[in-house]
Amino acid sequence: MSVIVTHYDQPDELARTLVALQRQDHPSELVEIIVADDGSPREPTVPAGVRLVRQEDRGFRAAAARNLGAAAATGEVLCFLDADTAPEPSYVRRLSRLPALLPEAVTVGRRRHADLAGLAAETPVEQAGPTRELPEPAWLREAYTRSENLLHADDRSYRYVISAVAACSRTFFEELGGFDESFSSYGGEDWEWAHRAWQAGAVLAHVPDAVAWHDGPDWADREGVDRAREGNRQTMRLASMIPVAGSAGRGLLPAKPDLLVHLPAQLPASAQFACVDSLLAAFPRATVVLPDPSDEPLIGGDPRVRVDDGGLDDDVRVTLRLERAVVILDPSPLSAALASLGHDGRGSLRVVSQEGVAIGRAEARRARRRLQRWGTSAGFEEQAVTFEGVHAVRDEPHLEAWVGEWGGKDRLV
Repeated sequence: MSVIVTHYDQPDELARTLVALQRQDHPSELVEIIVADDGSPREPTVPAGVRLVRQEDRGFRAAAARNLGAAAATGEVLCFLDADTAPEPSYVRRLSRLPALLPEAVTVGRRRHADLAGLAAETPVEQAGPTRELPEPAWLREAYTRSENLLHADDRSYRYVISAVAACSRTFFEELGGFDESFSSYGGEDWEWAHRAWQAGAVLAHVPDAVAWHDGPDWADREGVDRAREGNRQTMRLASMIPVAGSAGRGLLPAKPDLLVHLPAQLPASAQFACVDSLLAAFPRATVVLPDPSDEPLIGGDPRVRVDDGGLDDDVRVTLRLERAVVILDPSPLSAALASLGHDGRGSLRVVSQEGVAIGRAEARRARRRLQRWGTSAGFEEQAVTFEGVHAVRDEPHLEAWVGEWGGKDRLV
């Protein structure tokens, strides 16, 4: 196990956390401790046996500091802590158990809050914390209860992974590419990383008995914090990076689409037009890939239509490969089915039209990444579903009726 402690100019808090780490009940010969310093004015003091890595001070760069610590780590499991978050004696053992068994597991412990100011570093935090406890964030506690400790995670569960008390395997961390070092102000880098982990097939788990005590209140209760300004800044940054509903903007296009649709080859121009127009009306944040560059002028200049996937195929939440042109007159059933792909055991979907015609196949990135990693899609099932409101379009649909919204489906299918 490699425990990576991110630090910036908090000598008292760091000392307390390092003492707490020396008291872990996991075998000490199997634990290495690395302090990753984010350019403190003075080099932190660490005891013998603790490794120190440093980077220059160029603002708040917790993401880069964690990556620096991970690069120096030799353990099979990485446990991340912040310098002001002191763990109870069983923390490392409990938090690292699942990542040691399953490389895709990402665990998050319970971060409790207490006023530990002035407390001697040697004082057992599991004794002092409860006597000085501060409120825990209710929204986080309720989310863990509602999801049964993330057993029923979904595309928005990244919001419940707190990097100050998180763990994962080193191989999975390296596969993800670590934290995004473009984050250079407080907050957001852990949620962006957790979302990427989820999309790559991570199994999320909250471990409530892996407790670490944060010195001071939750971010939302700290004095001098402009919660509205900081919260809005973080929301705007993540909205462009995480395209799922409830995270992305309601009208603005995110940097990456939520759905990638590949059209079949050799469609008549009118069928292709109706199909693409229908898809983007039903799924405004989708990107449609045309099979032939010569077809692009038929669609116009919509940036959501392109003639190659530009590498998106391995990075989009759901990919839908159509076998024939469709029109979607009622998107709700298909939209709900695509939204559920990637969790609750749903990995891929055979789409069948209202008339019983096979339309195509949709696949979640999570299922695809697991198949690539293990050579099996175990844990995910494929279903064939007939959708009301989804119709195979005829070779020459009546486009005037389509764009004018008159005449009904008999002029299209």
